[in-house]
Amino acid sequence: MKFGTEPWLNVGILTDSQIRFELYGDFNTALSNEILSGKFKAELKNDKIICTGNSIQIEAENEILFEPSDPVNESFVLRDVVIGVKFHWERKEKQRFNYFLKIIKDGEKLTAINYLPIEAYLTSVISSEMSAKCSINLLRSQAVVARSWLLAQLQNKTKEKSENPILKPYSNENEHIIWYGRETHKLFDVCADDHCQRFQGVTKVTTQTAGQAISDTRGIVLISDEEICDARYSKSCGGISESYENVWEPVRHKYLVPVIDYKYEPENLNLNLREEVNSIQWIKTNVPAFCNTNDPKILNQILIDYDQETKDFYRWRVEYSQKQISELIKNKLQTDFGEILDLIPVERGDSSRLIKLKIVGTKKTLTIGKELEIRRVLSPTHLYSSAFYVEKREIENGIPQKIILHGAGWGHGVGLCQIGAAVMAEKGYQFDEILSHYFPNATLKKIY
Repeated sequence: MKFGTEPWLNVGILTDSQIRFELYGDFNTALSNEILSGKFKAELKNDKIICTGNSIQIEAENEILFEPSDPVNESFVLRDVVIGVKFHWERKEKQRFNYFLKIIKDGEKLTAINYLPIEAYLTSVISSEMSAKCSINLLRSQAVVARSWLLAQLQNKTKEKSENPILKPYSNENEHIIWYGRETHKLFDVCADDHCQRFQGVTKVTTQTAGQAISDTRGIVLISDEEICDARYSKSCGGISESYENVWEPVRHKYLVPVIDYKYEPENLNLNLREEVNSIQWIKTNVPAFCNTNDPKILNQILIDYDQETKDFYRWRVEYSQKQISELIKNKLQTDFGEILDLIPVERGDSSRLIKLKIVGTKKTLTIGKELEIRRVLSPTHLYSSAFYVEKREIENGIPQKIILHGAGWGHGVGLCQIGAAVMAEKGYQFDEILSHYFPNATLKKIY
């Protein structure tokens, strides 16, 4: 863990066959003697990057770097940036960025990259992941978590990958077990979408509070055993957070363990949620928790515009007809299961989230996992979480005509619960208290 000075990073924003952008201010590039501003279009022609605009054309073999004369006050705009990739809110936006713009060759397409200091990146992240109008201690908490995750990923890039087969996804005739880690990007450090962390430039930075939160926590990260924590976060844990190894590769992190999201344990419930009967009772119960809130003031801090299209997240319900569920599973797994007879829980985690689920059809039976794959297969986009139990209705000749999923929480549930943290901040908890609640066995340290 060697830093001391603030790192810079390359953020992949957009990959397409053609990239349209606008430079606001005075930009220059080593490939031209002219001062550049205005509208531009970049595309590949004869395996070269051709960038045209304002009666100028720039050619490059692999990369064009646009450098502003004033990185903080001048900006560039990228059009048609896709956000929420493969989620129910997927759409295109026009986004504005500070610092440097790179256009690089990426196979048969081009990728636009924002090159900037980490603290400037984080100011955007905490404004993109949630509203910049959040309370200061929520933003401080999110800043430390985002910084810790990012620096942990940058350090992990330099480590050798384990060849241990138990740490890798697998698929055979009976089981399809896969997890979606934040795989290392080859051409840049992190992407700008939910796959890494939401980063939408300066478009969403609308208050001074976000900048203040970054300034207040500059260089501060979560540490465990002298290593920067691979900190994680999701929208709503549903009352109990999940263990890392139940969502991703089977590696135990002592700071990413189950945490009851409240001041005390709920009464009259068995919290061994790996057991099916306890899990069902848990999901059926409207358990008190920090993230169990309908307060619009708090939710407006976390659920920015497109997120607010979802109202029920602490406890939720999704209903499918037999035709819908069988076609959905067939399309997602590219396998005809026939009619779906049952969805059987095989293994659950500490928050009741399913790790493995057996799909039983008239033509095929298969066990799938882990949590994100289950969410992917059982929804046109993604289920809110894999913490659900199954209700079968209108049974005809042993075949349910309706399958209802009753669920809890939104997201993988590991680490910081954003809605819970928002409630804690509103109740007067300081950012270090919020972080110690969600990340036991971790401490705070300033590393630059």
